[in-house]
Amino acid sequence: MEVFQSIKQFHSAIENGETSCVQAVDYFLNNIKEKSHLNAIVHLYAEEARQRALELDEKKAKGLPCGKLFGVVFTLKDVLSYKGHPLTAASKILEGFTAIYNATAVQRLLDEDAIIIGSCNCDEFAMGSTNEHSVYGKTLNPIDPARVPGGSSGGSAVAVSADLCMVSLGSDTGGSVRQPADFCGIPGLKPTYGRISRYGLIAYASSFDCIGIFGKNIDDIALVLEIIAGKDDFDSTVSAREVPHFSSELEKDSGIRKIGYLKQAFDTEALDPEIKKTLKTFTQTLKKDGYTIQDIDFELLDYIVPTYYVLTTAEASSNLSRYDGIRYGYRTPGKSTDLAEMYRKTRSEGFNQEVKKRILLGNFVLSAGYYDAYYGKAQKVRQLLIEKINLIFNNLDAIILPTAPSTAFKADSFDNDPIAMYMADIFTVLANLTGNPAISLPLFWHSNGMPYGLQIMTPNFSELSLLQLSRHWLGKYSFR
Repeated sequence: MEVFQSIKQFHSAIENGETSCVQAVDYFLNNIKEKSHLNAIVHLYAEEARQRALELDEKKAKGLPCGKLFGVVFTLKDVLSYKGHPLTAASKILEGFTAIYNATAVQRLLDEDAIIIGSCNCDEFAMGSTNEHSVYGKTLNPIDPARVPGGSSGGSAVAVSADLCMVSLGSDTGGSVRQPADFCGIPGLKPTYGRISRYGLIAYASSFDCIGIFGKNIDDIALVLEIIAGKDDFDSTVSAREVPHFSSELEKDSGIRKIGYLKQAFDTEALDPEIKKTLKTFTQTLKKDGYTIQDIDFELLDYIVPTYYVLTTAEASSNLSRYDGIRYGYRTPGKSTDLAEMYRKTRSEGFNQEVKKRILLGNFVLSAGYYDAYYGKAQKVRQLLIEKINLIFNNLDAIILPTAPSTAFKADSFDNDPIAMYMADIFTVLANLTGNPAISLPLFWHSNGMPYGLQIMTPNFSELSLLQLSRHWLGKYSFR
C-alpha cells in the first residue's frame, strides 16, 4: 500500500477501489512492528483494529452512509480514556487500570468511523519535555534515534512522523503537542482553551490542559478539529460557540496581514543562533510579501516559565491526590502499619521522580506560609499576561515566535539540570497561560540534520484563520 499523505487522498483511494480499511490497518501494523524500537506505541489493539476495519469495509460494500473519518487510523496519547482499553498515563500508579468510558473526543472520532490502533507513550502524567519519564521507557526520535522526540506527547508525535498512523491526539498543558511536533518535523495544534472538551482526559493542570492534534498536514488537522470540537454536557469549561467548518474553509484567505514577533523571544541568548538567524530572515521575507511586521516589547518573558510551573504544579498536586492505591491502580505490596504509611509507600513507589518533584512543589506553593508569595503572585502574573496578549491582538492579527530554543537534543541531556529542561518550554507555555490557540509549523531544517519550526499564536477561537494561514505558509515557505 502506498503512503497516504492526507485523509482526502486515502478516501479517494477507497472510492476508486485502490485500497481498503483492512489494507490500511495491515499497513500500519506492519510499520509499527518494523519500528517498534522507537517505543512510540505502548498499547497495541491489532486484532480489534483489524476487525473494525473489516466491519467498515462491509459497511461500505453495502452502500451504507460512511463517516467523515471513515477508516482513518488514529492513535491516542495514553492519557485519553478509550473504554475497555488500558489507561495508565505512562505511570506505575495506574498499573492495570482499564478505562470505563470514552473521552468525548474519542467518542466523536468513533462516531465518524475512525479506527483506533493503539495508545502512545508519553511522559508520566504528561509531565516532561523529552518523553524520557515513562514507566514504559524512553521514546526515540524517528529522524535521529539518539535524540528525544520531545514531550510530553512524544509517542503521538513519533507515531505520525514515523507513519505508524494517520493522525494522533495528544494533550498540551505547556507545549506538549507543539514541542514534540517541532522536534519530529510535523504540524501540531493546540486549540483555544475550551474549544475541545476535556472529558476523559487525565488531568495534569485543569486550567491549562488542552487536547491537541498531530497530523501530516493542515487539512487533516482541520477536519479532526471540526469533528471533536464543540460543546459537551460532560465538561462545564468547554465553549458552546458554534464550531466553524474548518475543513471546507481552508483555501480561503486568512485575512491575517499584521503580524508581531516578541522581541525578547527572538533576541534571547537561549535561542539557537542558527534558528535565530533563520527566523529573523523569515520576518524580512514576510515583509517583502506584503505583511506588516512589528516587533513587540514583551518585558514579561522572563516571568512566563516560573509562573507556569508554580500554577501547574499547584493544580497537579490537587489533581494527583486521588491516586492513593485504595480505589484503583497500584498499591504497595509491602506491609503497612497504618493507612498513612500505605499511602506514603504506594505514592512513593507508584510515581516517578519528576512527578513527585512537581507534587512536592505544588504542595509547597499552596502551603499556608507561602500561598500569597508564590501562588497568589503567579495568578496575578497570569492575569497580566492575558491582558498583555489581548492588548497586542487589538492591533495585530497574529504573533510568531520560536517553538523551542533548539532542535531535538540528545537523550539524557538534562539528567543533571532539570531547570534547563523547564526553560526549554519558554516559548510554548505562553499560549497555555493565556489560553490562545497556537500551532507549530515544520518549515525549516537545521545544519545538524534536524527539523525545526515556527510557532503562530492568534486570538482566542480564531482557529480558522490560524489554520488558513498555516496551510498557506506551509505551501509557500517550507524550506524542507
